[in-house]
Amino acid sequence: MTPLPTLKQLRYLVALAEHHHFGKAAEACFVTQSTLSAGIQELETLLGTVLVDRGNRSVIFTPVGEAVLQRARKLLSDAEELVEEAAAGRQPLSGRLRMGVIPTVGPFLLPRILPALREAYPALKLYLTEDRTERLVEQLKEGALDILLLALPYDIGDVETVSLAGDSFYFCCLPEHPLAQRNLVPVEALKGENLLLLEDGHCLRDHALAACRLEGARNSQGFRATSLHTLVQMVDNGLGVTLLPKLALDGKLLDGTRLVARPMDDPEATREIGLVWRRGTARREEFQLLADFLKAQMAALST
Repeated sequence: MTPLPTLKQLRYLVALAEHHHFGKAAEACFVTQSTLSAGIQELETLLGTVLVDRGNRSVIFTPVGEAVLQRARKLLSDAEELVEEAAAGRQPLSGRLRMGVIPTVGPFLLPRILPALREAYPALKLYLTEDRTERLVEQLKEGALDILLLALPYDIGDVETVSLAGDSFYFCCLPEHPLAQRNLVPVEALKGENLLLLEDGHCLRDHALAACRLEGARNSQGFRATSLHTLVQMVDNGLGVTLLPKLALDGKLLDGTRLVARPMDDPEATREIGLVWRRGTARREEFQLLADFLKAQMAALST
């Protein structure tokens, strides 16, 4: 029988790729540096090829090493999923769940629904990672995350997606702005405004522009913020107006400002909040259970 790599060897390799330093990788694996180095050398001997070029100041993976690294991540993810699937079979939504969430959703939604989730599923150990959509999707595909809480639409690829709720956009401005006197703000009224949005790379920017059919604003040379809190401060200081999702408004984003929010006179001025996971995962039923729970919680919050 052909000898096979061990999960321990693969874990050492992945840790080295994450930390780019033998000592730090060993620390992360709770072993000595010599143990980690020996484990990777054993892996190289087993595969009959060099995986890592060991320089004086850097760790560089060979082309073969990069290919093996991708396989190692997938194998480790599958092994972890096997254990988690067995745990879920004993008790749904128990054990570790690694969720990625975007910053325009997580801070405004999770504090309002996590207490109910903990009460309903006390054995669930939820680990959260907050980042931009593109980086979360990459981690999902690599197996570093199990599930994502995102704003949709977004071109993710071959995954399963469940919509949880719609999230309407609101026009936000200072109270003396002429549009602040309107009960509903028509989309056409925005085209002459100094519209401030998050910087390029944030899906909220793309969703707001697309939902309100303001594609031309992509070329605006005005200010762009890196977070919703910064964006709100810029508008509060009279630099322009903006579009904000209802989820953030319900999360008290405007507290401490003079800003007012008015709904858009367009039912299509919205984004979708959804859960995303890898197609074919053995935990599909468990993730669907979580989606149903979150959907019910979000519906209760909106009433």
